[in-house]
Amino acid sequence: MLAPLEENAVTEIVIAKAIEIHRLLGPGLFEKTYEECLAYELRREGLAVEQQKHLPLIYRDVKLSDGYRVDLLVNDAVMVELKTVEVITALHASQILTYLRLSDKRVGLILNFNSVTLRSGIRRVVNLHKKNSADSVPPRTPTIIPP
Repeated sequence: MLAPLEENAVTEIVIAKAIEIHRLLGPGLFEKTYEECLAYELRREGLAVEQQKHLPLIYRDVKLSDGYRVDLLVNDAVMVELKTVEVITALHASQILTYLRLSDKRVGLILNFNSVTLRSGIRRVVNLHKKNSADSVPPRTPTIIPP
């Protein structure tokens, strides 16, 4: 079995493969098309990819088995949300930050395939809040790091 890759190495592979797919297919297709192609390419690279991963949500004393769903979870470390929208908004970034916080993951990518060049449609979001840290306070706005 391969040694686990660091989050940064995983995000580099995801971004490179997404750019390759966008160059071959271009914009204008359904989100699901890009998801299937990206999952295929990432698996060819030897990464573990879970598509439409259902994640539980615990609210007070209630556990919802299907609290939310992430498009791709790569190597159980990097969440990838695929979009085919005019522009990535603060709401998109807040959504993935919520997913990261609820799952105690650190890094997420938003990939908007509805752009002239994919490079302009990439946002990296970092969760600075760790669930297990009693004295940390979650940030109110996502930390977005340009590619």
